[in-house]
Parts: sequence; structure tokens; C-alpha cells
Amino acid sequence: MQIGIFGSGSTSTSQKIIKKILSENDIASFTITPKSKPKQSDCIIVLGGDKGIRNYYHRAFDSTLPVLGINEGEFGGFLAQIDIKEFSSYVTRLKKQNYSIEEVPRLGVKIDGKNVFPVLNDVAVFPSKSAMLMEHTLSVNGEEVWHDSSDGIIISTPIGSTAYSMSAGGPVIFQDSTVFAIISVNSLNVNRRPIIVSNTSSIEIDDISARLHCEVVLDGLDRYKVNKIVECMQFSPPAKIIRLKKDSTTISALAKKAHLAEELLSMPPSSKLLLKTLEYEGALTQKDLANKTLLPDRTVRLALSHLLNKGYVKKKVSVRDARQKIYEISKIE
Repeated sequence: MQIGIFGSGSTSTSQKIIKKILSENDIASFTITPKSKPKQSDCIIVLGGDKGIRNYYHRAFDSTLPVLGINEGEFGGFLAQIDIKEFSSYVTRLKKQNYSIEEVPRLGVKIDGKNVFPVLNDVAVFPSKSAMLMEHTLSVNGEEVWHDSSDGIIISTPIGSTAYSMSAGGPVIFQDSTVFAIISVNSLNVNRRPIIVSNTSSIEIDDISARLHCEVVLDGLDRYKVNKIVECMQFSPPAKIIRLKKDSTTISALAKKAHLAEELLSMPPSSKLLLKTLEYEGALTQKDLANKTLLPDRTVRLALSHLLNKGYVKKKVSVRDARQKIYEISKIE
């Protein structure tokens, strides 16, 4: 058996731990980088949790291989269910291929007629500067649904429905549902509501305009300038995610999200923004958070204090620089 290891943004220590455990179980392994030449393997281990898996699928890798996501922190996700500290207890099952494979739908994306990498969570179209309205026309299967002025628009997969989409008032969708969600964010039309369409639909966001240029954000990771039109449709093949835990189901994961959603109702907007940024970006310093959110240093400091007191975020010393503190999301029980 041979396994590839992808660890974009992960520490070399984590990769060494995984390789050591695999070697002790007579499993050959090799490291994958964006510049790696394809090698034959039985599956891929991806470090870095959900963000790591999104990074993996945003690169030009063989998407037909099953992927096992490994969390390096304490915050479990929908895609990555195994923590690095418990990997050794599952490696025998991995070797025997005693696991199930979940096919997770992806959205194919064209920006102004040019194909970009498909997404797992969502496609978001927003003005390049916040606090600015964007006009757009939404069409589904060639028929116009609305012409709208709003802060932006999000197209979400079922697995992405509990990420940015939920924060913007979108519906929570069970993972095995064959649908996509479309959410106009803070529309000027007070009657505008999110809509659900079949995952076989062709979705177009056309006539995009704002005072400054607009951007397409893919899975909260990659940004592309858009001049006029974004096209989305189901992408084949779907992502193949290895499931080793029976208790890490959609329902249990949704229960954790629902618990957090209740708490979010009374949370200051700055704290919500920091929490969402840490969910997408992973561990960050206070300075990083200020740069990415564009919030004043004092606001970031107060928001972090609130999140630390509530137990949603934890602070630890940076491995690279002991003088710096980094912040990451804590596990939600």
C-alpha cells in the first residue's frame, strides 16, 4: 500500500508524525506538493483539517483518489474527522481499507468564460470593498430569477451551507441532499429570500456591477476579479472523502453548528467576523486578524478577549516565534 501526504500550510512536524506511524505499519508514503509529479497511490492523507482539504482540491491533483482529512488542532470539521493525536488508532483500518467513502458534491465555476478550480463549499461574489452595493442578475437554467442590488451573492453546496451561507441567513442543508442554495446577502428588496435549486441546474450571475470592481471568492480561499458574469454548475467527479468514524455524521456535526448558531445570536459582529476568519484561515496572530478583517487593533483585541472568555478561541505560543501568540478555534462540544 502507498499513501500520498499533502500538507499545505502544515508543519513539517505533523508530516513526520504521520510518516512515522505509516512506516511502523509497513505503509509506504510520499509527500505531495503543488509541483509534485503524479505518483500511484491508494489514497491521500491531507493535513490541515477542512481548510487543508479545500486547498488540496483547489490544486491540479487527481481528484479520483479518496482523501482522509487530518485535523492538527482541536476543531473538527465536516470534511476532516480524525485528529492527528488519534491517527495511530485508525491506521490499521486505513491499511485494510476498512472505511466508507462519501462522495461530496463540488461546484464547477466559470468567471467571464474562463474555467477555474471547482469548489467544495461556496462561490461568493462581492464588491472588492465592503459597505458597497453590487447589482446583478440571477438566472437558473437560462431563465431570469431576479435582478437585485445587495451586498453580494453566495452559491452554496450542502456541505458549505453551514459555513458562510449560514452566516448570511441561508438554510442548513443535509449533506446527502441533491441541491444547491443561492443567497442574496442584505438585499435592498426586503422580500428577497434564499432559494434552493436542483444540483443539475445551470446557475448564472450576470450583469455584475458596482462602483469598484467585483471579486469572486472560492471557498473563502482564492479571489478572482470578475467583469460581468459567473457561471456555476455541478462538477464531476465529486470529492471522495474517507469516513472512519461512524459517530461523525452529518447530524452530529450539524448539532454542533446549531449550538454555535444559538450563541452567535448574542455575539458582537466583530467577534463573529473573527470566528469566521479563523474557521476559514486557521490559526492566526492578532496582527494577521487585523489585516484580514480590516478591523482596528483595539476592536480585534476586544473581540479576541470575548471569544477567549467564551471558550470559542484558544491562545498558544507560536512555534516559529515564541514572542508571538497565535489564536485558533477551540473544539465545540
